[in-house]
This record gives sequence, C-alpha cells and structure tokens, in this order.
Amino acid sequence: MYAGLRKSGKEYGIEFGDVTILANSRKAFEASEFAREQGKYDEFHESLFYAYFTEVRNIGDEEVIMDVASKTGLDISALKKVLDSDKYLPVLQKTTSEARELGFSGVPAFVVGERYSIVGVQPIEVFREAIRKLQG
Repeated sequence: MYAGLRKSGKEYGIEFGDVTILANSRKAFEASEFAREQGKYDEFHESLFYAYFTEVRNIGDEEVIMDVASKTGLDISALKKVLDSDKYLPVLQKTTSEARELGFSGVPAFVVGERYSIVGVQPIEVFREAIRKLQG
C-alpha cells in the first residue's frame, strides 16, 4: 500500500514515511473540530496528516496533538480543556453514524456532489471522473 502512496505522493511533493502505527485518532478528530471553531482547521488538519504520514508520529498521543496544535497557532491550554471535556464527542458520533448509514467503513472517504462516494486512497483520476460525471 505504501509503495503506491509514495509513488502518488511524490508527484505532488508529499513524502510518506514507514507508518507502522495504527493510531486511535478520536482525540485528533476532536482537536480538529476545535481548530475548525478557531478558523484554523485546514492548517491544523494538514499538519496532523504530515505528523502521521510523513513524520510517523502517533496522532493518538495527546502530546503529539498538542505539539501540532501549538505549531499551528492554537491555544493549547484551551484545547486541553476541550479534549478533557469530550465537548466534540457528540459531533464525531453523529458523523460516524451518518458515514455508516451511507455505507462507509473506512477512511479516507469522500462524497462528491452528494452522488458519488470514493473510499480509500485513490488516484486523482478517480476524483476527476466523478466530477466529470456530475458535470454531465
């Protein structure tokens, strides 16, 4: 799997490390919701992916989450309080439930134009084809 990812990623300047960690990403997803509220979702999310896929860090580890949050300018004290409170857990549960109802069982998963679903790591052409079909 990683050989294919490395080949695809290289084309876009993305480097994949030798990921051997299967992280429990629940807290990372909760932190992402916090970042969304702070207007820093994209930066945080990209940094989190980099930490996991390139630096091969355990994004299930709260220290790693806090380090990424700090580097993206988030208030780590406020984030720590939010993570301890499970404030965003209902949001994640709702999203997970909706994904299961749509038949998703893995990540990444994408819905294109509310008509096409793409599951797993796919070549860019798969996304282009879904968009072409929408344009009709």
